[in-house]
Amino acid sequence: MQIVNSQISIEKTSHSRIKEQDINNSPFGKVFSDHMLVATYENDSWQEVKIIPYGNIPIRPSLSALHYGQAVFEGLKAYRSPMGRPLLFRPQANYKRINKSAFRLCMPSIPEEIFIDGLKELIKLDADWIPDQSNSVLYIRPIYFATDESVGLKPANSYKFIIISSPVGAYYSEPVKLIVTNKYVRACEGGTGAAKCAGNYAGSLLADKEAKQQGYDNVLWLDGKENKYIEECGTMNVAFVINDVVITPQLTGTILGGITRDSALTLFRDMGVKVEERLISIDEVAQAYEVGNLSEAFGMGTAATIAHISTINYQGKDMILPSIDQRKYASQVLQKLEDIKTGKVIESYGWVCQL
Repeated sequence: MQIVNSQISIEKTSHSRIKEQDINNSPFGKVFSDHMLVATYENDSWQEVKIIPYGNIPIRPSLSALHYGQAVFEGLKAYRSPMGRPLLFRPQANYKRINKSAFRLCMPSIPEEIFIDGLKELIKLDADWIPDQSNSVLYIRPIYFATDESVGLKPANSYKFIIISSPVGAYYSEPVKLIVTNKYVRACEGGTGAAKCAGNYAGSLLADKEAKQQGYDNVLWLDGKENKYIEECGTMNVAFVINDVVITPQLTGTILGGITRDSALTLFRDMGVKVEERLISIDEVAQAYEVGNLSEAFGMGTAATIAHISTINYQGKDMILPSIDQRKYASQVLQKLEDIKTGKVIESYGWVCQL
């Protein structure tokens, strides 16, 4: 066993599974790398941090996270530079966001030396799992949940923080078709919409299932108060190009502050593109479509990066957007993001962390 930074112990697997996998052609989230980081919080402090072989964790039916949902998570990716070095994209932003989510669910904050240092050591150890084929990356999933053996309703006293990783291909292979829902609401003011907690995603599954039954890929969510303002699409932030202006819903507390969203908006502004973060109603989008001013719509998220939206169904009518070869904004920013993430260009934002 190896001790790193006097904080993290490392136990390497005796049998790597990498030769048994085609990491350049893995289904999304089905194959996992050799190791995982596990940190334990109890007695008001973080007790141990270790990297161990990927495997099962023991739980009991009384585990408090199973009953009351104190569980948050993150998503980020590791890339391979042209020189073969592992690269992480904006891990500090994920570190800040998971603690923001944890605060909302009354969970202790995770120290930076556990999240950042532990993440770096884990990815260095499993660097061979980073695909080298275009459109394939190593997806990283930090998870944080309560572990009290109790069914009493209160903030837990003990927690586990775990990081696992998975080689993945493209999340969406084709442009996305969305349907606006007036039946379900993702989040309301004062709720957990701005936190990346597990329950938010569980609450979206029925709407997603019904969308797929109707021939669409996912849902375009509206606000929970007036049921008219656009919030998110599926698991992504969303943006529209109307009259050459990139318009995206402002972060009102009901929308997750996406790291890809922030990165894309920064790049758009630096490209000289006009960006508006504001309330935008579904009727405004529909009217822009009717008069021919809606040229693009796209999602922004870690899994998909930039996902072109081909169709938006609203009130039983499909809005069919221009083909991908007629779009310039989303495609340009997608290429810029990919060039930065993979180290093909030198960036000045401090976003890329080379291991």
